[in-house]
Amino acid sequence: MLQFFSKHTASVKDDILSGLTVALALVPEAVAFAFVAGIPPTVGLYSAFFIGLVTSLAGGRPGMISGATGAMAVVVVSLVALHGIEYLFPAVILCGLLQVTVGVLRLGKLIRLVPHSVMLGFVNGLAIVIGLAQLGSFKTLGTDGAMTYLQGAPLMIMIGLVVLTMAMIVLLPKLTKAVPSSLAAIVVVSMISVGINQYAPQDWLPTGQTHAVQTVDDLMMNNLKAKAVHEAAVEVHSQNATVADVDAHAVAPLSVLSPEQVEATIASVKPTAEPLPMLFFLDSRYVLAPMTWETLIIILPFSLILAGVGLIESLMTLTLIDEITDTRGYGNRECIGQGAANIVCGLFGGMGGCAMIGQSLINVNSGGRGRLSGVVAAIGLMTMVVVLKPVISLVPMAALVGVMFMVVIGTFEWSTLHTWNRIPKSDVLVMVLVAGYTVLFHNLAIAVLLGIVVQALIFAWHHATHLMADIHFEDDKKVYQLHGPLFFASVTSLREIVDPASDPDVVAIDFYFSRVYDQSAMEAIHKLAERYRQENKCLLLRNLNADCKRMIEKAGNLAEVEISEDRHYHITEII
Repeated sequence: MLQFFSKHTASVKDDILSGLTVALALVPEAVAFAFVAGIPPTVGLYSAFFIGLVTSLAGGRPGMISGATGAMAVVVVSLVALHGIEYLFPAVILCGLLQVTVGVLRLGKLIRLVPHSVMLGFVNGLAIVIGLAQLGSFKTLGTDGAMTYLQGAPLMIMIGLVVLTMAMIVLLPKLTKAVPSSLAAIVVVSMISVGINQYAPQDWLPTGQTHAVQTVDDLMMNNLKAKAVHEAAVEVHSQNATVADVDAHAVAPLSVLSPEQVEATIASVKPTAEPLPMLFFLDSRYVLAPMTWETLIIILPFSLILAGVGLIESLMTLTLIDEITDTRGYGNRECIGQGAANIVCGLFGGMGGCAMIGQSLINVNSGGRGRLSGVVAAIGLMTMVVVLKPVISLVPMAALVGVMFMVVIGTFEWSTLHTWNRIPKSDVLVMVLVAGYTVLFHNLAIAVLLGIVVQALIFAWHHATHLMADIHFEDDKKVYQLHGPLFFASVTSLREIVDPASDPDVVAIDFYFSRVYDQSAMEAIHKLAERYRQENKCLLLRNLNADCKRMIEKAGNLAEVEISEDRHYHITEII
């Protein structure tokens, strides 16, 4: 299904138009992730601008889009809740420094350790997560101050416009490729929604709302109002309940507020003009965290997690875009670019970020291949937020949801649904595990690490059970010719193969088809040599390659064994 994205060649026009399309898609995502992180929406928007701009210029993957992401927001919310937003900015700066260090040390190549089964699980799980995330756009503000799903005519209109958007994205390229189909669909559906909102009957409107078709601005304001009502309920609940009751309720029930209190709280939420981003230590809205060792101890664990999550998600997205476009990005440069972006973002009071697979796929699908597409997306986002806010407020969420649903369809590897019975069951297990963890916990970094660990354990177990030996005699010498790697998981098999008590006086272990991999293997060889010495017998190792020989010689008395310089490449007699 990835071929869905690959039918484009690079051009300046496509980069500009695809960048504008991505800019529209960045707005609701950045706002949503800011809400997840528990910070003001403008922090998410400005974060997306800085991250997107710097990574487009300095990153290692042209055409890849970065911004404020949910994976980072999940980590940020804990830091903000425990210590306050003033600790967020130095944590993001430290995260950036750690990522730059990874790039400078050229550790980005570790992405090669990610198996294909983990990649497929990551892609499929992320496609499901992106799809489920769009369900929030089908909600509106209820009379009780909570977000509830649309019903009746508003729901039917929303579904119809989503289907229209998806149909245009699929069908328009068959007529013309002069304009990205995603951008054209957003413009057309926006014009239709303006007409519906102007002439729709009153009974089509959701309760308490002014628009039949929910726009980006409507969703932002509804989320702000729902958050305000929730905070008011928490305050009233904490005042009226005992300490034990407060501890027992993770979420305060909205029923503690009267209808009048809910209405007053909603009415108190008004759109405000936010200042342009500035260096956080010059912004009077924030109290600076003290620059002490205590602060470093607080932020270091969060910074390490942010750096790891950001790099894993970015490098996985880079690998996916490489596969889609049949080109090659540079992992180490991407680590440096992501780190530089987070340093700048933290300095200007942002929440940090990393690569965004959904927006990256929108960009690639719309023809964006060069760095210009990412620059246009970042500058376009800032222009929309600062200058064109009245225009952007008219864009319906239905259009953006339709675009994201097409991303889901293009991202999911549908081939896995009919090839699962043709590949090793262990690979199927890893795919399901990674996808399931991604969907259930929305933590892409942990999902990928879990998949790598499980795949590595399966690999180790498989090779541990495949260490064998062909046994033959050369004059009075017994030779064990090993087949398979000798490492921590296979040393038990080696001990079961050899028989020091009944072997002749001279025994050789031939490593022509094997090699020594780790300390466990050297320790096993050392103990075997000791057992043969106790039996007054001689153990020789032969046909060790140069690396294995150096490893054993370097170990010294940790692996005392005689290495034979004789090399034997042809075995004629096998018992």
